Amino acid sequence: MMERFTLFFPLWAVLFSGLALWFPRFFASGAPAIIPLLGLVMFGMGATLTAADFKRVLQSPAIVALGMALQYGAMPFFGWIIARTMGFAPDVAAGIIIVGSCPGGTASNVVTYLAKGNLALSITLTLCSTLAAVALTPALTWGYAGAWIDVPVAGMTWSVFKIVLIPVAAGVALNTFRGEWTAKASSIFPAISVAAIVLIIAIIVGLNANSLSGSIGAVAMAVIIHNMLGMATGYWVSYILTQDTAVRRTLAIEVGMQNSGLGVALALKYFGAAAALPGALFSIWHNISGATMAAYWTRKD
Repeated sequence: MMERFTLFFPLWAVLFSGLALWFPRFFASGAPAIIPLLGLVMFGMGATLTAADFKRVLQSPAIVALGMALQYGAMPFFGWIIARTMGFAPDVAAGIIIVGSCPGGTASNVVTYLAKGNLALSITLTLCSTLAAVALTPALTWGYAGAWIDVPVAGMTWSVFKIVLIPVAAGVALNTFRGEWTAKASSIFPAISVAAIVLIIAIIVGLNANSLSGSIGAVAMAVIIHNMLGMATGYWVSYILTQDTAVRRTLAIEVGMQNSGLGVALALKYFGAAAALPGALFSIWHNISGATMAAYWTRKD
């Protein structure tokens, strides 16, 4: 039952987005819950990690370094190019760049598993990029979006630390010292994450309900292009450098699928509701594209 609920994530996201358009005030009132909800997702991620996950970084350093370089090199740059080319307002442009500057999303691990990729590598890359986000996400946002809008680097750094690092560390600690507890709850963590992200998306749609009609098409197109560029770059760069099909698929998924929930939280806190819209749309789209690619690769095999 829980697995089915998780697999239908894009459907729940679209459904609750529609409800948010019908009842915008109700969902918009939940704005203060965004950061706690995201912290819950990060805690759930940490509660699935063990010391072995950290040791994997040392087992394949070259591939991990390549994934990190593509994650934090290509995606912020693509976000900047898209925002600049499509001429978005400063707050929306900042939102696109923030999404590109975020770490890999936890949903990428599920998609990698479905696509028959390298799951251990996927978990390692998600973990490494998440830990690096404390420094890199604010710095890259400032570097690419600073020309459009004032970026409070120190505040963003502290926010990422609180939203990401503390909950993940708490989850890892719980899994380390009370593994029997997390083992019993492991089946519901993905469903809780899906429910939290769906609520975050609905809240952002509710906050933007009055302005969606004029901008949603262009922002959605930007999100789709951004995600496709990331997946294509991850796949073809690794295609050139490695013969391992599972690694190629994993890097495509890891680079293209972002922790857009973190992007939503940071954008809303520091730049406003409009800046959070790209992250909300990215949350919906990258799960659709990721699931589609996983189905294609599975059928191909």
